[in-house]
Amino acid sequence: MSASARLRDTLTDELTEEGALAEHEWRSAARAVPRELFTGSYFRPVAGTVPTSYRPVREGEPGWLEGVYSDETLITQLDGRIRPDDVAKGVVTGSPSSSSTLPSLVLRLWQQLGAEAGHRVLEIGTGTGYSTALGAHRLGDTNLTSIEYDPVVGGAAAAALKAAGFAPRLIIGDGLRGDPDGGRYDRLIATCSVRYIPLPWLHQVRPGGRILVTLSGWSYANALALLDVTGPGEAMGRFLPGYTSFMIARPHDRPPRPTLALLPGDERPSRINPTKLDSWTGGWVAQLAAPSAERMGAGAEQILWDVSTGSQARTARDPNGGWSVVQRGPVRLWDRVEEAVQRWQAAGEPHQEAFGIAVSAAGQRVWLGAEEGPGWDLPI
Repeated sequence: MSASARLRDTLTDELTEEGALAEHEWRSAARAVPRELFTGSYFRPVAGTVPTSYRPVREGEPGWLEGVYSDETLITQLDGRIRPDDVAKGVVTGSPSSSSTLPSLVLRLWQQLGAEAGHRVLEIGTGTGYSTALGAHRLGDTNLTSIEYDPVVGGAAAAALKAAGFAPRLIIGDGLRGDPDGGRYDRLIATCSVRYIPLPWLHQVRPGGRILVTLSGWSYANALALLDVTGPGEAMGRFLPGYTSFMIARPHDRPPRPTLALLPGDERPSRINPTKLDSWTGGWVAQLAAPSAERMGAGAEQILWDVSTGSQARTARDPNGGWSVVQRGPVRLWDRVEEAVQRWQAAGEPHQEAFGIAVSAAGQRVWLGAEEGPGWDLPI
């Protein structure tokens, strides 16, 4: 048995013991697909560097293959253009723009999607092609279509899939527009996050089909939703347990912004503890309330900035042990966040699985508890 096969078996056994691999068919896929074909080189973050620096790890280097079969996300591109092989030596800085998601999460998502033999599946975000290969192994090449936005990333994935012996239908284009040839799919899975559910998806997944996607925003808070398509252009769903995050789809990412300049505004006491926004669900609730704002800072010193309107909010600890907020601009960002967080607190600060989502041509709404409960419109 090769070193690769041994490491695949070990990783598969570990994920099975941890409960991440409950289905035999997906265990077979995990044992069969050689991840190193999809991550021939990758970036490792350099601990303690600010901003984060990345060191390329290449095939044949000590620890390269062991890293491939660690249950970790492997960064394969920075700033939409820099790949590990582009860095001759040393380290480089940048923002991760493509990666091979940790195997336990990829396999968990496929299982949560409920894709079975005979289902036609549309995958949004081919990435390195590793997830695509797992899906092709389980479903068959002819039942899987995968769309990648970045032509360089998509070309590398196509070569890796061919080398691994898979031939699903691959498309370079904007996956948020769905399959350019149309089609009727049983399932749709997205390996990127979106600000709202793209309407083409709701017309290309048949009624009774399912969509699994991570909702995010310009504050980069994430929540995984599983939706049942109830009719053309309509779906209902719930958010799932756990903590899932993906890079936001490039067409949904925030626009370029100037350097932040903190400006004077109206000051008052804050009605909530700003540190609530540092929790997984608290930050996401704040994003629902102010979807066009970017959140910066942490702890008592939070900053919200809506570039489109110029609105700002910033919090600080006051001398009396409470918190103050300064706001300016046409949108009172902190007012909206306070109201949303207080509603969430009144419900006992539940995890995102207490929330649901309703989608139709009239709009998209996330609600807490029941559909008639407190809700927030997504920014379509």
